[in-house]
Amino acid sequence: MGEKELIKKAQKDSKIFGEIYDQYYPQIFGYILKRTANLEVAQDVTSETFFKALDKLWQFRWQGAPFSSWLYRIASNEIVNYYRKNKMAQTSLESIIDPVAKGDPHQEVVEAEEELKKHQDFLLVQKKISALSIRYQEVLTLRFFEKKKIREIGEILGKREGTIKSLLNRGLERLREKEGGRGNL
Repeated sequence: MGEKELIKKAQKDSKIFGEIYDQYYPQIFGYILKRTANLEVAQDVTSETFFKALDKLWQFRWQGAPFSSWLYRIASNEIVNYYRKNKMAQTSLESIIDPVAKGDPHQEVVEAEEELKKHQDFLLVQKKISALSIRYQEVLTLRFFEKKKIREIGEILGKREGTIKSLLNRGLERLREKEGGRGNL
């Protein structure tokens, strides 16, 4: 079953939403984990993202963008809402407890740990990224960790491609400034 057909069926029958959840959960959870660098927060925000997606699925309309763009947009909004509601600074990776050392066999935790290990660059610059404004965090994470194209990022964030390019350039400049001008980012 194709993506469009699956979404149309799910809009008519909420029981089908489980298939959507299974298909998109890993990438949405991974994105949220990279943005928050906190396993528990990522789990909560991912749950809220999919709850909102299910609740508002009837409003989704095809506009030439993949369905995942809509989910990423909800996830980005939920990350902002979480931090606004909790009035917390974004946490660093040191706050993630090693789930394997605790003996937690839950597959999601293992997958999350593997995903973090794949992104050594993320481990090096996460603190600096989290110190940037949300608009830079979003575009940098979507571009470099989620491997989204400029066009896709524009669709997810509801901005023009030129704006996305500008935000990427300024975000990278801010990171270089935080790195002390070194070109190893």
